[in-house]
Amino acid sequence: MKKLTLLLGSVLLLLIVLHPATAFAADPIPGINIDIGSSEGAAGSSNTVTLILLITILSLAPSIMILMTSFTRIVIVLGFVRTALGTQQMPPNQVLIGLALFLTLFVMSPTISAINETALQPYLKGEIAQTEALQKAALPLKKFMVAQTREKDLMLFLNYSKADKPKGVEDTPLTALLPAFAISEMKSAFQMGFMIFIPFLVIDMIVASTLMSMGMMMLPPVMISLPFKILLFVLVDGWYLVVKSLLLSFHAPV
Repeated sequence: MKKLTLLLGSVLLLLIVLHPATAFAADPIPGINIDIGSSEGAAGSSNTVTLILLITILSLAPSIMILMTSFTRIVIVLGFVRTALGTQQMPPNQVLIGLALFLTLFVMSPTISAINETALQPYLKGEIAQTEALQKAALPLKKFMVAQTREKDLMLFLNYSKADKPKGVEDTPLTALLPAFAISEMKSAFQMGFMIFIPFLVIDMIVASTLMSMGMMMLPPVMISLPFKILLFVLVDGWYLVVKSLLLSFHAPV
Protein backbone atom coordinates (compact mmCIF):
# COMPACT_ATOMS: atom_id res chain seq x y z
CA MET A 1 0.00 0.00 0.00
CA LYS A 2 2.81 2.42 0.85
CA LYS A 3 4.54 1.62 -2.42
CA LEU A 4 1.32 2.32 -4.36
CA THR A 5 0.84 5.65 -2.64
CA LEU A 6 4.47 6.61 -3.32
CA LEU A 7 4.07 5.63 -6.98
CA LEU A 8 0.89 7.70 -7.42
CA GLY A 9 2.53 10.69 -5.78
CA SER A 10 5.53 10.42 -8.06
CA VAL A 11 3.33 10.26 -11.16
CA LEU A 12 1.34 13.34 -10.06
CA LEU A 13 4.52 15.31 -9.38
CA LEU A 14 5.88 14.32 -12.80
CA LEU A 15 2.69 15.53 -14.52
CA ILE A 16 2.88 18.87 -12.75
CA VAL A 17 6.52 19.34 -13.76
CA LEU A 18 5.92 18.38 -17.39
CA HIS A 19 2.63 20.28 -17.82
CA PRO A 20 2.48 23.17 -15.33
CA ALA A 21 0.02 25.14 -17.47
CA THR A 22 -2.61 22.38 -17.47
CA ALA A 23 -2.03 21.55 -13.82
CA PHE A 24 -3.03 25.06 -12.62
CA ALA A 25 -5.48 25.92 -15.40
CA ALA A 26 -8.44 25.51 -13.04
CA ASP A 27 -7.24 28.28 -10.66
CA PRO A 28 -5.65 31.08 -12.70
CA ILE A 29 -3.90 33.94 -10.88
CA PRO A 30 -6.19 36.99 -10.97
CA GLY A 31 -4.88 40.20 -12.45
CA ILE A 32 -4.66 43.38 -10.35
CA ASN A 33 -4.95 46.88 -11.77
CA ILE A 34 -4.34 50.02 -9.67
CA ASP A 35 -5.48 53.38 -11.04
CA ILE A 36 -4.97 56.65 -9.15
CA GLY A 37 -7.17 59.51 -10.31
CA SER A 38 -8.01 60.16 -13.92
CA SER A 39 -5.61 60.71 -16.77
CA GLU A 40 -8.03 62.83 -18.78
CA GLY A 41 -6.84 66.42 -18.96
CA ALA A 42 -5.12 68.70 -16.47
CA ALA A 43 -7.83 68.27 -13.83
CA GLY A 44 -7.11 64.56 -13.51
CA SER A 45 -3.39 65.19 -13.15
CA SER A 46 -4.04 67.85 -10.52
CA ASN A 47 -6.23 65.50 -8.49
CA THR A 48 -3.57 62.80 -8.68
CA VAL A 49 -0.84 65.14 -7.46
CA THR A 50 -3.09 66.39 -4.64
CA LEU A 51 -3.78 62.81 -3.52
CA ILE A 52 -0.08 61.94 -3.53
CA LEU A 53 0.76 65.07 -1.52
CA LEU A 54 -1.97 64.24 0.99
CA ILE A 55 -0.64 60.71 1.46
CA THR A 56 2.89 62.13 1.92
CA ILE A 57 1.71 64.59 4.57
CA LEU A 58 -0.13 61.85 6.45
CA SER A 59 2.98 59.66 6.43
CA LEU A 60 5.04 62.55 7.87
CA ALA A 61 2.43 63.43 10.51
CA PRO A 62 4.17 61.52 13.37
CA SER A 63 7.48 63.26 12.68
CA ILE A 64 5.75 66.64 12.49
CA MET A 65 4.00 66.00 15.80
CA ILE A 66 7.24 64.94 17.50
CA LEU A 67 9.46 67.76 16.23
CA MET A 68 7.01 70.68 16.19
CA THR A 69 5.28 70.16 19.54
CA SER A 70 6.18 69.69 23.19
CA PHE A 71 6.27 65.89 22.81
CA THR A 72 10.07 65.71 22.52
CA ARG A 73 10.81 67.36 25.86
CA ILE A 74 8.06 65.51 27.72
CA VAL A 75 8.92 62.00 26.55
CA ILE A 76 12.67 62.50 27.19
CA VAL A 77 12.07 63.74 30.75
CA LEU A 78 9.72 60.84 31.50
CA GLY A 79 12.36 58.47 30.16
CA PHE A 80 14.94 60.03 32.49
CA VAL A 81 12.60 59.51 35.45
CA ARG A 82 12.33 55.81 34.74
CA THR A 83 16.08 55.47 34.21
CA ALA A 84 16.87 57.34 37.44
CA LEU A 85 14.52 55.10 39.40
CA GLY A 86 16.16 52.02 37.87
CA THR A 87 12.85 50.20 37.51
CA GLN A 88 13.77 48.74 34.10
CA GLN A 89 10.50 48.62 32.11
CA MET A 90 8.18 50.03 34.77
CA PRO A 91 6.24 52.08 33.81
CA PRO A 92 6.13 50.42 30.37
CA ASN A 93 6.80 52.33 27.18
CA GLN A 94 3.12 52.37 26.25
CA VAL A 95 2.23 54.17 29.48
CA LEU A 96 5.00 56.75 29.16
CA ILE A 97 4.24 57.51 25.51
CA GLY A 98 0.50 57.68 26.21
CA LEU A 99 1.08 60.11 29.09
CA ALA A 100 3.42 62.16 26.89
CA LEU A 101 0.77 62.33 24.15
CA PHE A 102 -1.97 63.58 26.48
CA LEU A 103 0.38 66.12 28.10
CA THR A 104 1.34 67.28 24.61
CA LEU A 105 -2.32 67.80 23.72
CA PHE A 106 -2.79 69.75 26.95
CA VAL A 107 0.22 72.00 26.34
CA MET A 108 -0.56 72.50 22.66
CA SER A 109 -4.31 73.11 23.12
CA PRO A 110 -4.04 76.93 22.82
CA THR A 111 -2.00 76.56 19.64
CA ILE A 112 -4.40 73.97 18.22
CA SER A 113 -7.37 76.23 19.01
CA ALA A 114 -5.68 79.16 17.26
CA ILE A 115 -5.03 77.03 14.16
CA ASN A 116 -8.64 75.87 14.14
CA GLU A 117 -10.06 79.38 14.47
CA THR A 118 -7.76 81.24 12.09
CA ALA A 119 -7.02 78.63 9.43
CA LEU A 120 -9.07 75.44 9.48
CA GLN A 121 -12.61 76.77 9.97
CA PRO A 122 -12.27 79.63 7.43
CA TYR A 123 -10.83 77.17 4.89
CA LEU A 124 -13.67 74.67 5.42
CA LYS A 125 -16.20 77.49 4.96
CA GLY A 126 -14.50 78.54 1.72
CA GLU A 127 -13.52 81.98 3.02
CA ILE A 128 -9.78 81.59 2.34
CA ALA A 129 -7.71 79.62 -0.17
CA GLN A 130 -5.51 76.63 0.60
CA THR A 131 -2.23 78.58 0.44
CA GLU A 132 -3.51 81.27 2.79
CA ALA A 133 -4.84 78.61 5.18
CA LEU A 134 -1.43 76.94 5.37
CA GLN A 135 0.26 80.27 6.08
CA LYS A 136 -2.20 81.10 8.85
CA ALA A 137 -1.87 77.60 10.32
CA ALA A 138 1.93 77.88 10.44
CA LEU A 139 1.87 81.17 12.38
CA PRO A 140 0.63 79.79 15.76
CA LEU A 141 3.13 76.92 15.50
CA LYS A 142 5.92 79.40 14.78
CA LYS A 143 4.95 81.48 17.80
CA PHE A 144 5.03 78.42 20.05
CA MET A 145 8.37 77.18 18.73
CA VAL A 146 10.02 80.61 18.85
CA ALA A 147 8.99 80.98 22.50
CA GLN A 148 10.79 77.72 23.38
CA THR A 149 13.81 78.11 21.07
CA ARG A 150 17.08 79.64 22.19
CA GLU A 151 18.32 82.47 20.03
CA LYS A 152 21.78 80.86 19.76
CA ASP A 153 20.30 77.68 18.31
CA LEU A 154 18.17 79.59 15.81
CA MET A 155 21.11 81.76 14.69
CA LEU A 156 23.19 78.61 14.12
CA PHE A 157 20.91 77.47 11.30
CA LEU A 158 20.25 80.97 9.99
CA ASN A 159 23.97 81.68 9.69
CA TYR A 160 24.62 78.32 8.07
CA SER A 161 21.98 78.99 5.42
CA LYS A 162 23.26 82.59 5.03
CA ALA A 163 19.78 83.93 5.74
CA ASP A 164 19.08 87.36 7.21
CA LYS A 165 17.97 87.67 10.80
CA PRO A 166 14.17 87.66 10.78
CA LYS A 167 12.40 90.81 11.94
CA GLY A 168 9.55 88.88 13.51
CA VAL A 169 7.95 85.50 13.99
CA GLU A 170 6.25 85.69 10.59
CA ASP A 171 9.59 86.07 8.80
CA THR A 172 11.26 83.12 10.55
CA PRO A 173 11.72 80.25 8.07
CA LEU A 174 10.50 76.85 9.21
CA THR A 175 13.56 75.18 7.67
CA ALA A 176 15.74 76.88 10.30
CA LEU A 177 13.22 77.12 13.12
CA LEU A 178 12.32 73.42 13.22
CA PRO A 179 15.84 71.97 13.84
CA ALA A 180 16.65 74.85 16.22
CA PHE A 181 13.50 74.09 18.20
CA ALA A 182 14.38 70.37 18.29
CA ILE A 183 17.88 70.84 19.74
CA SER A 184 16.59 73.45 22.21
CA GLU A 185 13.96 70.99 23.42
CA MET A 186 16.54 68.24 23.85
CA LYS A 187 18.84 70.55 25.81
CA SER A 188 16.00 71.58 28.13
CA ALA A 189 15.00 67.94 28.59
CA PHE A 190 18.55 66.89 29.47
CA GLN A 191 18.86 69.74 31.97
CA MET A 192 15.69 68.59 33.70
CA GLY A 193 16.89 64.98 33.55
CA PHE A 194 20.12 65.95 35.31
CA MET A 195 18.20 67.57 38.15
CA ILE A 196 16.01 64.46 38.45
CA PHE A 197 19.05 62.16 38.68
CA ILE A 198 20.73 63.95 41.60
CA PRO A 199 18.59 62.72 44.56
CA PHE A 200 18.55 59.15 43.25
CA LEU A 201 22.31 59.25 42.75
CA VAL A 202 22.75 60.32 46.37
CA ILE A 203 20.69 57.33 47.53
CA ASP A 204 22.82 54.97 45.40
CA MET A 205 26.03 56.40 46.88
CA ILE A 206 24.76 56.11 50.46
CA VAL A 207 23.62 52.52 49.98
CA ALA A 208 26.86 51.54 48.22
CA SER A 209 29.07 53.07 50.93
CA THR A 210 26.97 51.43 53.67
CA LEU A 211 27.29 48.00 52.09
CA MET A 212 31.04 48.48 51.64
CA SER A 213 31.48 49.44 55.30
CA MET A 214 29.51 46.35 56.34
CA GLY A 215 31.69 44.12 54.17
CA MET A 216 28.77 43.03 51.98
CA MET A 217 30.61 43.48 48.70
CA MET A 218 28.86 40.63 46.90
CA LEU A 219 25.39 42.14 47.39
CA PRO A 220 24.42 44.43 44.47
CA PRO A 221 23.67 47.94 45.79
CA VAL A 222 20.84 48.29 43.24
CA MET A 223 18.78 45.63 45.01
CA ILE A 224 18.88 47.62 48.25
CA SER A 225 18.63 51.15 46.83
CA LEU A 226 15.67 50.47 44.51
CA PRO A 227 13.03 50.21 47.28
CA PHE A 228 14.37 53.36 48.93
CA LYS A 229 14.27 55.29 45.64
CA ILE A 230 10.70 54.19 44.99
CA LEU A 231 9.74 55.12 48.55
CA LEU A 232 11.31 58.57 48.22
CA PHE A 233 9.61 59.13 44.86
CA VAL A 234 6.21 58.19 46.30
CA LEU A 235 6.61 60.24 49.49
CA VAL A 236 7.44 63.46 47.62
CA ASP A 237 4.65 62.79 45.07
CA GLY A 238 7.19 62.52 42.29
CA TRP A 239 4.86 62.25 39.30
CA TYR A 240 3.04 65.40 40.37
CA LEU A 241 6.31 67.31 40.70
CA VAL A 242 7.65 66.05 37.37
CA VAL A 243 4.48 66.91 35.45
CA LYS A 244 4.23 70.30 37.18
CA SER A 245 7.84 71.09 36.27
CA LEU A 246 7.19 70.07 32.67
CA LEU A 247 4.12 72.29 32.36
CA LEU A 248 5.87 75.28 33.94
CA SER A 249 8.93 74.83 31.70
CA PHE A 250 7.01 75.83 28.57
CA HIS A 251 6.91 79.56 27.89
CA ALA A 252 3.69 81.12 26.64
CA PRO A 253 3.83 82.24 22.97
CA VAL A 254 4.30 85.97 22.52
